[in-house]
Amino acid sequence: MLTSLSVFLSSFLSSSSSSSSSSSSSSSSNTGAAQEPVVSQNLVTDNVSVVEGEMAIISCRVKNNDDSVIQLLNPNRQTIYFRDVRPLKDARFQLVNFSGNELKVALSNVSLSDEGRYVCQLYTDPPQEAYADVTVLVPPGNPIIEARDEVLSEGNETEMTCTAMSSKPAASIRWMKGDKELPGKPKVELTYDKMYTVTSRLTFTVSKEDDGVPVACIVDHPAVKDFLAQKYLEVQYKPEVKIVVEFPQGLTREGENLELTCQAKGKPQPQRVNWVKVDDDVPSHAVISGGDLYIENLNKTYNGTYRCVASNAVGESFDDYILYVYDAPTTTPKPTTASTSTTTISSTISLPEANQDTTPSTEPAAHDSRAGEGAPRTVDHAVIGGVVAVVVFAMLCLLIVLGRYFARHKGTYFTHEAKGADDAADADTAIINAEGGHTNSDEKKEYYI
Repeated sequence: MLTSLSVFLSSFLSSSSSSSSSSSSSSSSNTGAAQEPVVSQNLVTDNVSVVEGEMAIISCRVKNNDDSVIQLLNPNRQTIYFRDVRPLKDARFQLVNFSGNELKVALSNVSLSDEGRYVCQLYTDPPQEAYADVTVLVPPGNPIIEARDEVLSEGNETEMTCTAMSSKPAASIRWMKGDKELPGKPKVELTYDKMYTVTSRLTFTVSKEDDGVPVACIVDHPAVKDFLAQKYLEVQYKPEVKIVVEFPQGLTREGENLELTCQAKGKPQPQRVNWVKVDDDVPSHAVISGGDLYIENLNKTYNGTYRCVASNAVGESFDDYILYVYDAPTTTPKPTTASTSTTTISSTISLPEANQDTTPSTEPAAHDSRAGEGAPRTVDHAVIGGVVAVVVFAMLCLLIVLGRYFARHKGTYFTHEAKGADDAADADTAIINAEGGHTNSDEKKEYYI
């Protein structure tokens, strides 16, 4: 096979040389000499990028075929395929398609040594060439992420590094903390085997919200997608303290009980929860059980700020509750009763007892934010009792005035009757005569209301 191929190539080159000599007598001194190939517009090919270990396809195509021979050369200008014949003893090259217009060859299991410029050549006078650059991509190894601190405290600064080794070309590295991208500082190194190692360094400050949040190192490279490594943050933080009012739900008044619960959360979990009273002592009969504070039978001497304090290995936190004890609710005054007559007037008014508080309440319209927040406003019975007393007093005054008016008119009637009784036949005539001495009763009339 190789002998027949050599004979074919020799005869083909001889015929091409003779044709060139007869067409130009002036170049007879150069007869038989090889001519420089030219870049052809009629012969086309494409550049190829392939991942190491995979398959590359090289295609040589002729736009206008004139039955010229197509061959493919490697970067060392060794013939890989001449027409449909493979002189090169490399079984990784396989013919995919051969026709008058195309020569397509597949190279399997590509290695870094296969990278370079491949030549598509068309035997014409002069020979025409097109070039296909084969680029071999080497993906990086698994990214390695390292943290300076395994356990962090809130407010501290930490540092992480991510390394992508032995890639071609150099990889790029991005950082993500949760769903937020953070900027890193990359460093690229070229190794002895013409590979690239990239290291990115990330520095940031953590907060308690970062506890359990993943930090991801994402490697971008033409040979791979979504190549990442991640590490979850462990952040310790001081307790978060909150006081919850269990009872009462409204205002705190004298004689009632108070129950408070202290809720504390931190990392590590708080081991100690204490109740104190700012600038004073907690009442002696107050009951403290863990995070609960219970005080019975409140009075105004208990007013003040009560503080719940929780601590762990990171720090200490507290929350305050401001206690203000209001007066006990007042009792509504009893309704007033009155009895009258046309001759005598008697009245009975039920007044509040001496030990009852009848003064208007001094409670604020807006409740204290910690003592009874959101409690509904209570009815002030003292004010209502005062209003009722004023109304009853006014009614009594009216009744007294009417009684006196009726009494006066009744007395006048008797007086007039006495003055004319001697000369009159009856009482009516006596009254008329007493008032004016007139005999005409139509001129003087009495109206009784």
